[in-house]
Amino acid sequence: MTPRPPAEIGMSLDEVDTPALIIDLDAFERNLQRLPERIAGRGVRLRPHAKTHKCPVIALQQIARGAVGVCVQKVGEAEAMVHGGVADVLVTNEIVGRQKLRRLMALAHLARLGVCADDAGQIDALAAAAAEAGVTMPVYVEVNMGGNRCGVEPGAPALALARQVADSPHLAFAGLQAYHGSAQHLRGWEERRAAIAEAIAKAGSTRELIERDGISCPVVTGAGTGSFELEAASGVYTELQCGSYIFMDADYGRNLDPDGAPTRAFEPSLFVWATVMSRPTTERAIVDAGLKALAFDSGPPVVWDEPAATYERASDEHGRLAVTGATNRLFIGDKIRLVPGHCDPTVNLYDWYVGIRGNRVEAIWPITARGAGY
Repeated sequence: MTPRPPAEIGMSLDEVDTPALIIDLDAFERNLQRLPERIAGRGVRLRPHAKTHKCPVIALQQIARGAVGVCVQKVGEAEAMVHGGVADVLVTNEIVGRQKLRRLMALAHLARLGVCADDAGQIDALAAAAAEAGVTMPVYVEVNMGGNRCGVEPGAPALALARQVADSPHLAFAGLQAYHGSAQHLRGWEERRAAIAEAIAKAGSTRELIERDGISCPVVTGAGTGSFELEAASGVYTELQCGSYIFMDADYGRNLDPDGAPTRAFEPSLFVWATVMSRPTTERAIVDAGLKALAFDSGPPVVWDEPAATYERASDEHGRLAVTGATNRLFIGDKIRLVPGHCDPTVNLYDWYVGIRGNRVEAIWPITARGAGY
């Protein structure tokens, strides 16, 4: 059973129950618009990563602003997007297992699907599943850009897989998946620039090798919120897969712009709305948002409303704030906004977004792909 939303349209923000996942719609819409504006005229397309928001309502807003489609990581996310009206979905991951492959191929009858591979055995399995379903599946060869996660090595190993895909009657070689995830959170601009320069060189030389072998390589897709300007200017990448730009989180907020200042590319729009439930001492406040309300893999949240408070420690249902200096807030019953350390896994803890315009609830959107881990 899906829990009831924590709010109703027309409520004031103070009436929204907690913990809740709220979106500042004005900031969110500025972020939505800012990315297309910043890449205009660069000759690259935007394919945002829906693993960030897991919500077809948001995906369709991105498409309305020029995105060609979205990316996802799991078949369940692809199902949520396609059944929610998204017509072009790239699974930027390797899909293994008969059940998953059958579900993926079934979606190919409803929308344009793509999937990644980094191994000959995966390609054989994709070819068999596509033949069984009577579809032709676009396949992107994933190349290791330096993150040392998935991905075949650039150059000849990638060419061999591209040739295998191109020779499979029920597969179509669609291009290269060339995402350097670990570069996204290198804090200094020069660090990120150097890491992405290496990725650009690997992707570009691999594409040239494939095309010299007579195989068209129309797409090189990758990039993220922390590095998109570098890939957009590369002349190699044709698609950008930014995801977190719509929300921003505390971790991305620690990245630095070329001038050494904290990034100003986008602004926080996603918050966990929490209530002060206890105030045992003047130095300590307890809120009702702990480990079950926030992801901590990228550190604790930032307290947005009260500069005198720092989120210090979490347990299952409680968050401990350290309070220093004078404050006329944080009494029992007060509510505050917390900027998550990492937006993607925080979103996956909730069933609903509560969209706020000013101090009023304007929208309630289901997080359709919440928990879609397979």
